[in-house]
Amino acid sequence: MSARMMDFLHRASLALLFALLVLTAAGRAQAASLDTSLVSKVDAATFEVVIPRAVDDPLTYEKPLPLELLPYQERTDKYFSIGTAFAIGNNRYVTAGHVLLLAVGDLTGPPSLRDASGHVYAIDKIEKFSLQQDFAVFSLKDQPSNAALAIDTKPVLNSVVYAVGNALGTGVVIRDGLYTSNTPEEENGRWEWMRFSAAASPGNSGGPLLDQDGKAIGVVLMKSANENLNYALPINEVLKAPDNLAVMDKQESYQLDVLDYDQNGSFKAQFPLPASYADFSATFLKLQNSFNEQQLKALLQQQSDQLFPHGPGANRILHDDPQLSFFPSLIARNRSGQWQYAGRELNRVPLSGNGYVASGYVGHNFLMHLRRPDDMKADTFYNDPKQMMDLLLQTGYWYRQVGPEKIKITSLGKPTTDATYTDAWQRQWKVFVWPQPYINSEIILFALPVPDGYAIMMRMNPSMITHDSMIDMKALTDFFNVDYGGSLAQWKEFLAENSLLPQVLKNTRMDFDYGKRLSYDSDQVSFNYPSSLQTIAPDNMLAVGFGYFSDSGKITLQTNYIQIRLNITDPDRISIRRHVAPSQDLDDNFKEAWGKLLHKQHPYDGIAYNDGDEMDIATVIDPRAKSTPTELYTAFYATQSAHKPQEMKVKLSQLTQQFKIKSP
Repeated sequence: MSARMMDFLHRASLALLFALLVLTAAGRAQAASLDTSLVSKVDAATFEVVIPRAVDDPLTYEKPLPLELLPYQERTDKYFSIGTAFAIGNNRYVTAGHVLLLAVGDLTGPPSLRDASGHVYAIDKIEKFSLQQDFAVFSLKDQPSNAALAIDTKPVLNSVVYAVGNALGTGVVIRDGLYTSNTPEEENGRWEWMRFSAAASPGNSGGPLLDQDGKAIGVVLMKSANENLNYALPINEVLKAPDNLAVMDKQESYQLDVLDYDQNGSFKAQFPLPASYADFSATFLKLQNSFNEQQLKALLQQQSDQLFPHGPGANRILHDDPQLSFFPSLIARNRSGQWQYAGRELNRVPLSGNGYVASGYVGHNFLMHLRRPDDMKADTFYNDPKQMMDLLLQTGYWYRQVGPEKIKITSLGKPTTDATYTDAWQRQWKVFVWPQPYINSEIILFALPVPDGYAIMMRMNPSMITHDSMIDMKALTDFFNVDYGGSLAQWKEFLAENSLLPQVLKNTRMDFDYGKRLSYDSDQVSFNYPSSLQTIAPDNMLAVGFGYFSDSGKITLQTNYIQIRLNITDPDRISIRRHVAPSQDLDDNFKEAWGKLLHKQHPYDGIAYNDGDEMDIATVIDPRAKSTPTELYTAFYATQSAHKPQEMKVKLSQLTQQFKIKSP
């Protein structure tokens, strides 16, 4: 995600978060009230910037929204205040650039101006815009009056100033302070910001900074990151900017959650004005999205030789002994530059019918494992995104704040986007987008079908950056790691729907003849065993784990672990694991473990042993080639009941006697 977008999110929490500070110092002018004769003129020339509130709400709640708990003004207002604007004459109005950008991609309608009497005026044309200086000049379709602020292009340092704006969405207010200093623009000092101590609140963005005569000297924009001063752009910068032009010339960096490196670049673009707000926002968003796509592409290209499955730490993942993980993780580079698994289950909410939602997060992404309830049919679950999301909402994580109450959201309705995406490992993702118009946001959800439900990656963000999140999440699917598990009954339904299967399972055949025999046949191995080894029933739990293997010089996703448990409560199990010879750069622990496999040392010597309260036996399957192997398979059997060593050998033999290694 671009750093500009991160900054946008920071500013978009209504507007700018300012702190109250009034500075006084010996020898400096003291703050004073604006002359009452000027107040009415300032009020007439200053406006709220508003966007329509959502009329139609696609969401369903646990109960009717108690709107009576809201303040009268809020529950009756058809608009939502996002900032401030002011008139400078000749049907020309000024606001902060980021205030207009708040409505880009808006789900409810374009921005307008509202005066003190409540009359709303539609924006006609955007006439000037600067992303880097953060201002916009525009006209209205209907002129409210001839009121306009006079201009002072040469304000006096340390003089009294007044910040005027839509404080906290409750109407325009005037607050005093001092014009304290100037500071150069951050990139290369192309202009100077004005710093002032007059208090401001969320909603003040885009309002005028006035001198003691009520003349506009600047546009209120932001708060200092490290001190209690506010920033404004000198009004002269607005006046001398080129007419009829939108200019983007700003240094931005692009970030991806799994990398410890940022891609820096300059967003440079221009397009002609005047333009309607719809055309302006569409053109801006197209240019911004294109730049972000270029940044992401450049980031991945710049890091290509270090991206997993390459780079420090990658070999540990490629050569480590296979383990099973049904909760999704992202393969991310840590602060020391090593690739490792990131993300773990932090919470689990049970659903009816043995379903559950396990959740955690990495970076900007929620990670979840949704287990399908037993009483929900597979075709409904996999083909009805509304019902799938309704299950996630049962966790109670999503709610709408109404006054002091949190009202649970029970349904988002049907998604506005229902698509598919294939990642680099040839896994088939379902991609959904749900709007939340009441907060101008969207939920983006990438759902990977697995036998018992979905492995999910999800974000919620302002609608303006949905495209940005979408390209991020597509890139992140290549770093998404999860194994597949479920009961034999769930696997039968899953395997029957070819569109759900990743490429790694397309050529895999599994046959379950309940009470008789189970067989498994893939490109790498095949085996089968009778029910006398382990009861074969619909509630057996089958897990298939995946690893990353070299195939003709290319790393591909392949099976490296197969486990069949007797059921969810009984740990009796059969396991097949695939092991890879360690590379030379790996530490001695890898080489010691490989040595045990090569020489069939304990626990791979085919001799039964006790491990706590269970009895285990394991062996190494003889490789096809007689030369030193680069891969080995192990077979393992465990049971809770007591067995004689010879009986355990018979069990192991039943598992291995039909075992065939097909490759390499």
